[in-house]
Amino acid sequence: MSTALPRPELPSVPAAVRTAGSEDVGAVHRLSRPFVREGALRDRTVAELARRATDFLVVEAGRAGPVGCVGLRSRTDARGRAAVVLYNFCVAPGHQGRGIGSALLGAALGEAGARGAARVFTATTGSGLLFLRYGFAFGGEEDAPPAWRASLDPARGSRVLVRPLG
Repeated sequence: MSTALPRPELPSVPAAVRTAGSEDVGAVHRLSRPFVREGALRDRTVAELARRATDFLVVEAGRAGPVGCVGLRSRTDARGRAAVVLYNFCVAPGHQGRGIGSALLGAALGEAGARGAARVFTATTGSGLLFLRYGFAFGGEEDAPPAWRASLDPARGSRVLVRPLG
C-alpha cells in the first residue's frame, strides 16, 4: 500500500530559483544552521558546502538573499539506474508556507529529469509532508544508491523517501 498522497501540479518555478555559486556558500551555511541544531539536517562545514556549491538550488527573497536551498547529487541506484539524491533541503523559518519549498522541489524534480534520473531519493527526520504531496513515498531503501544509504546515520531516525520519474 502506497503512502503517497495525490500529486498536485508542480508550481511554476519562479525566476528566483537558481543554481547556487561560490558566492552563496555562506548563505547556505547560515540558512542550514537552525535545522542542524534541531537535528533535521546533517552538519556540513563551509568547506564541504564550498566543494559542492553548484549541487545547490537556491531561492532568493529580495534583499534577504537565499531563503531556501536544496542540494542534488547524481547517483546510481542499487539496480544500476540513474538517480538523484536531494539533501540539505530547507526554507528559512520566516519564509515557510509561502511556496518556496514547493518551488525548490519543482525545480529539483525538473533538474533530476533533465539529468535522466529514473528515481529521486531523499531522507527526512520530519513528517515528509511536502515530499508526499509531490509523489514521494516512504520506503525504497533497498533501491537507494548504496553509498548514500550507508551514509545515513541511524541515530538521527531518518526515513527514506523515493519518487519515480517519467
